[in-house]
Amino acid sequence: MTNPHFSIQRSTRLSRFGLPAGLLLIVVLASFPFWGEADIMTTLVEFLYFLALAQMWNLLAGYGGLVSIGQQACIGLGAYALVVMASVVGLNPFAAVLLAGAVAGLVAWPSAKLLFRLQGPYFAIGSWVLAEVLRLVFANLPQLGGGSGTSITSAVMEIDPWWREALTFWTALLIGAGSVIAVYWLLRHKQGLALTAVRDSEAASESLGVSVRRIKLSVYIVAAIGTGIIGALIFLTKLRVSPEAAFSVEWSALMIFIVVIGGVGTIEGPVVGTLIYFVLRNFLADYGTWYLIVLGALAIGVILFFPKGLWGSLQQRFDLRLFPVQRRLKLESEPTNDPADKVNTPGQAFPI
Repeated sequence: MTNPHFSIQRSTRLSRFGLPAGLLLIVVLASFPFWGEADIMTTLVEFLYFLALAQMWNLLAGYGGLVSIGQQACIGLGAYALVVMASVVGLNPFAAVLLAGAVAGLVAWPSAKLLFRLQGPYFAIGSWVLAEVLRLVFANLPQLGGGSGTSITSAVMEIDPWWREALTFWTALLIGAGSVIAVYWLLRHKQGLALTAVRDSEAASESLGVSVRRIKLSVYIVAAIGTGIIGALIFLTKLRVSPEAAFSVEWSALMIFIVVIGGVGTIEGPVVGTLIYFVLRNFLADYGTWYLIVLGALAIGVILFFPKGLWGSLQQRFDLRLFPVQRRLKLESEPTNDPADKVNTPGQAFPI
């Protein structure tokens, strides 16, 4: 009888091909301002910040189990932090975009103390109420334009037009690609294992010594910081901030739609969902209310027939993992020479 030989794998055939291709794509996109068209660059900026929004919501809900419909609160905080730092303080607007996340994170920490008293649907409603409270607060601040909002045109127009467009695109690329890389890095490390354990079973993970509350608080604050940065970028491109636009629940609705159709709890899901959303939007934009009807029908169909999302269903059926976060135990040799005991096949891999 021979002893079985196993090896630990942290990559897949798809990831060994896809990750270098993704890095090459990032390098190519980084050169886009030098040869690309302005309207395509604008669309790419929007695609990248929607991708980042979806990744942050997926991290929060798909891995942290915190289903929020109030993430527009962080978008609004990031937008108004941009206004204060760029228009009032006089900071470079692109530096202000990155610093805006700190403001959202600072507000998220005490708000979590209140929201974490709520569970399930009550947490979701509580997050929306918090966003509405913030919307009303900023609508009653005349220093920031009140209900009509304020413009940041003067702070941005001081920058040369080519450099303004290029820096906006590079910032969006940093945020969009960075959100995917950051979530992937997090989930492959110790904190990611604890987060996945909490998602699967809070009681079991607590019994193994994982601090559920600390993990959830960390994810909540990280998602708030990321969403705050994205919110500042969004309104840097729009050049005007108003409470109705910055704190609109439509932002959370679109995040949820993208993640649900792509696949909750997968890194690839938000990428697929964002691609589908932009394709549908571009083809259906001229059809008025039919655009929203098709989006709603698609969401209902995916929930009914592909409950794990489109990518999640493909991953379950064909074991496709572009961003593998599980450790996989691969059997290299047979555990015994007795054919009756041969259950596994050499080369077979299964998650652990």
